[in-house]
Amino acid sequence: MNEVRISIPENFAVDEAAEFRQNMNNLINEGNKNFALNFNSCTFIDSTGLGVLVGIYKKCNELNGSLTLNSINPKVMKIFELTRLDNVFEIK
Repeated sequence: MNEVRISIPENFAVDEAAEFRQNMNNLINEGNKNFALNFNSCTFIDSTGLGVLVGIYKKCNELNGSLTLNSINPKVMKIFELTRLDNVFEIK
């Protein structure tokens, strides 16, 4: 299983999320379906960023791929917990 590793930007909001979505769609269209997202640098995520992650998660599931979120700091993790997305994503 080839896994594409990608770093999430420090501020994962509207502008960054749109560019990220396009890059991820390009990778998926190239045949990639397994991703590991590194949140080590990410200190903020908004609803647009969360929506992009959910969309990517759905596409990966449709392709029998995987999406793993890694190294989420406590502040950003709180957002995942409040939205209950911590129960959806595989978080390491």
